[in-house]
Amino acid sequence: MRGRRAETLSATLLLLPFMAAFILFFLLPALQTLYLSLTESSLTRTSEFVGLANYATLIQDPSFWSSLGNTFYFSLLTVIPLTALGLVMALLVDHFAARHAGASAWLQGAFFLPYVLPISVMTLIADWMLQPSSGIVNHLLGMHRAWFSDVRWAMPVVAIATIWWTVGFNMLMFIAGLRNIPREQYEAAALDGARGFAVFRHITWPALMPVTITALVLQLIASLKVFGQTYIMTTGGPFNTTRVTLHYMYETAFTQSDAGYAAAVAMAFMFIVVALGLLQALLLKKRK
Repeated sequence: MRGRRAETLSATLLLLPFMAAFILFFLLPALQTLYLSLTESSLTRTSEFVGLANYATLIQDPSFWSSLGNTFYFSLLTVIPLTALGLVMALLVDHFAARHAGASAWLQGAFFLPYVLPISVMTLIADWMLQPSSGIVNHLLGMHRAWFSDVRWAMPVVAIATIWWTVGFNMLMFIAGLRNIPREQYEAAALDGARGFAVFRHITWPALMPVTITALVLQLIASLKVFGQTYIMTTGGPFNTTRVTLHYMYETAFTQSDAGYAAAVAMAFMFIVVALGLLQALLLKKRK
């Protein structure tokens, strides 16, 4: 009995720092934001309680739905390509490591290097490469296109820059998954005459399915929370075609000084993220 109490006390003490940080930096701000979304407030003062009026306005706000559509468009351009490219890169690194073990770490580092760059550095590199007159991309294509000012290409270009910047993280996830697959399965498949795509389809892909589901959901959540890339590269233009939800929330709060309505946007966005987290849990549970 004493041993059990000691274990419970030890577990409680270990959890206390996390619980304190969770309450202080997440739960309390979330509750404060929820209350703020039910008021008519500016950045400096809270006036009257208006109930669900901000949410009623949100439902009928075309700017909100436009920004949400832009967010989903960005997610559509990035989630599946980032996951698929991360898998391909992991397979290449794993294949290379089987023949040149000493050099595989250098290859992983080269692929992962862009991910450690600050967003400001990444956007500077992208802006330099895509300059209309002196950019290397236009030079190679023989064009003079202003990519960030083109309504059709602004968001795809931001998505491509994001893929280059963050694909290394997914690659490492898939490499970890690949190295957890027992080598005996591949040896048994080789004895049975399985080669190439057949091995990938029947051994590698099923074993990587939990990692793939996790990567897809995490990447979707990250893509929905996009802000820095569009804000720095395009400032939401041209004609608000790259203004995403978090950008709209930022403008509402800090440009229009409507903190109550911005809080309603934030809460609606949080509900989307929570729903995706529940979806991830359901998918992983079903897989098990």
